[in-house]
This record gives sequence, C-alpha cells and structure tokens, in this order.
Amino acid sequence: MSDQYVGEIRMFSGNYAPQGWHFCDGSILSISENEVLYTLLGTTYGGDGRTTFALPDMRGRIPLHTSSNYPLGQMAGTERVTLLQSNMPAHTHTANANNVAANSTSNSPVGNFWGVSTGITNYQNTVPNVTMSPATVSSVGGNQPHDNIMPSKVISFIIALVGIFPSQG
Repeated sequence: MSDQYVGEIRMFSGNYAPQGWHFCDGSILSISENEVLYTLLGTTYGGDGRTTFALPDMRGRIPLHTSSNYPLGQMAGTERVTLLQSNMPAHTHTANANNVAANSTSNSPVGNFWGVSTGITNYQNTVPNVTMSPATVSSVGGNQPHDNIMPSKVISFIIALVGIFPSQG
C-alpha cells in the first residue's frame, strides 16, 4: 500500500494490519514514536496528550461523517437495546367475544370464547370502579436486550501510521 496519507483510514479484508498500518481498535500509542500521526489526531480519540494518544476505535461501529450534531471522535448509538414501555407506540389488546348465547358445556375458558350468558347479566354500562387482575391480560416480552444493528458485513478498518502528510487545501 503506497501513497497513503498519514491518518488515512481504509477498509481491509485481511486478518492482520500491513506494515505501516494499524487496526482502528482504540489502541494507545506513544506520541514520541508517532509524532506525525499525533499532529493530526491529537487526543480526539483518547490518550493523555503528554505521552500517549489513541487511535479511533471502529470495533462494532459504522463510520459517520462529522457534523454539528456529531463532532469528530464522538461515539454514537448502541449495539444492544432493551425497549421500555415508553419506547412503544400506544396500542390496545383486543378481547374477542361472541354475541350469541354461550353453548360450551365447559366452565373452563381454555379453548372457549366469551359468549352471551342466558339469565345472567355479565355487563355493566357504568364506568368501571375496580381494576381486574393483571393476569387477565398477559404481558409479553422478556425485558431482554436485542441487537440494534442494521444488516452488516464485518470488515476491518486500518489507519496509516506513515505516509504523505496531508496539506490543507
């Protein structure tokens, strides 16, 4: 790989970084051994700025161009997320019933639907004054995090430690 700019980042399909390159893995490097690269990166990605600086960490990340909302070096997003009730749109759970006379010989609700009872009034036309048991309508979900990653193909990012110093245009 020739004619690269110092600090240039490329995608690379190998399982090692070529000579003069390093994986974008957040490694802490010595300023004294990488002065030119430090001139470009500073402590944007970490390090103490006295003896060390960090490379960008692209592990588990996609690149995003800098903007006023996303300054250079900022991490954004999350790989896994647990949805809360406040994350879900308002919705209802329907209870199905029949408006014909009940005809099941079973007193069990298993495999049956609500039906019109003969001789017994099951409904009230006033505002409810009690809360039914939470078991009446079951909750779903497991409060477990799920992947929050778009369809992706994994590839390495490498950064040039040596090369042409990029002049400002």
